[in-house]
Order: sequence, then C-alpha cells, then structure tokens
Amino acid sequence: MLVLSAPSGAGKHAVIARVREFGEPLVETVSATTRAPRRGETDGVAYHFVDEATFRRLVAEGAFVEWAEVHGHLYGTLKSELDHRIESGRDVVLELDVQGMRALKRARDDVVSVFLMPPSIAELERRLRKRGLNDEADIAVRLRNAEKEIAARHESDYIIVNDDLDQAAREFIEVLRLERAARTRNAVNVNKERK
Repeated sequence: MLVLSAPSGAGKHAVIARVREFGEPLVETVSATTRAPRRGETDGVAYHFVDEATFRRLVAEGAFVEWAEVHGHLYGTLKSELDHRIESGRDVVLELDVQGMRALKRARDDVVSVFLMPPSIAELERRLRKRGLNDEADIAVRLRNAEKEIAARHESDYIIVNDDLDQAAREFIEVLRLERAARTRNAVNVNKERK
C-alpha cells in the first residue's frame, strides 16, 4: 500500500496516470468528500460525493480509516473501500494530503509514503491557475497549505520532485519495485523462520 501525498496542484493524479501508462497495474481507492463535483467528475469514480451530514455520520460510525478537513471540505478513505482494494492482491495507491498520510500511517503499519514535490511554489501556483478550477481565494489557501505540506515532506519514506512528469513516474515505479522486492524478502524470511 502506497500513499502519494503532495500539495494541491503538484501532479498526484497525473503521475499515477502516467505510471499506469507505463504498464504498472495499480489500483486506487476512491475517497469520499463533501466538495462539489468538478467538471467531468463522476460520483463513485473520481470521489464518493456526500453531503456534510452524511460524512459526519460516517465518521461517528467509524467508517473511515482516515479523514481530514482540507481546503474547507472533508475528505476521507472508507475502510470498506480500502479493504476491497487490498483484497484485489494488487498494489494499492492512495492520493492523500499530508494529514491523510499521517492518519493512515497511524492506523496501519503496512503503509509506504511518497511525497511529490513541486519544483517550486511559483510553478505550483502556475499549475493551479492553469487548471482553471479554483478562484483567487481558493488558490491563496492552497498555496498557504502547500508551504506547510512541503515543510512536512521528510515525514514520508520517499520524496520525488515532479518537474518532469515522465521522470517522476519512473521514480515512482522504482519505489514500487524496491518495496515489492523488500516485501518478497520479508516473506521469504518469515517462511524460513517457520520451517
């Protein structure tokens, strides 16, 4: 299970899409959120879009493995969603902010975290503006949050700078391969101890 965390606009979704194009069979969880769908987003595919009352009820029921308020909206990973993806037997990747990464690492001991760095705050701002999805006030909030998230980058197991999409995707694949090899070595060692 890998968590890819990054400031908004750093390219989490683009890197994962390129990793898939390079042939890596990743599965992603679909997070729940209280924010409204953006142009082209489908419920159950991009996110599970729910109202705040429903989200808070799910929190009270203990339905989330992690959740946080980010940019004025609630986001979370449903336990049922994560369990379903893990049961597939493939590598599971979650796109989370730093708060989500911290919460998931507290909840589970099998999490590998990767922080995706923008090349600079100026480039991050350019990307946010280019998306055309955020107003000025929202961009300002995202940039303030980005500085805090970047300051926490060393809490992650790996750091990748996304100044070239193909290179960032190749570095993410290298992390996948390193972690698969480590998991295989650990499984072999456990089997040896049992004999």
